[in-house]
Amino acid sequence: MEFGHSLWRKSSFSSTETACVEIAYPAEAATVGIRDSKDPSCDVLLASLPAWEAFWLSVRQ
Repeated sequence: MEFGHSLWRKSSFSSTETACVEIAYPAEAATVGIRDSKDPSCDVLLASLPAWEAFWLSVRQ
């Protein structure tokens, strides 16, 4: 999956920290890309949108 044109986002709680996880939602797929912000060229972990939403909801509680 190509993430070249995707907007990568990290948590607003991380402020200027570089040791963060970033996520991207590519427009053409129901998949979330997850990567290490310290090394944007590293491999991207893929998760289905339902799996990511379930994870996110469990973390927010």
